[in-house]
Amino acid sequence: MKETTTIMNEKQAAKYIGLSQRTLQKYRCIQKPPTYIKVGSAVRYSKDDLDAFLDANRVEPIN
Repeated sequence: MKETTTIMNEKQAAKYIGLSQRTLQKYRCIQKPPTYIKVGSAVRYSKDDLDAFLDANRVEPIN
């Protein structure tokens, strides 16, 4: 059985990753990550997916 993960609404997800809700809405419209869950008209985000999004956008400086 899969461990349960934290599910956030759009406002919580935006705050968690440091973006505005409007930016998340724009990303959904252009099908850009982060991955989201759609249940009826409700949009939800998994904490695991948000963490993966942040990791994918990590930039390592060149020394």
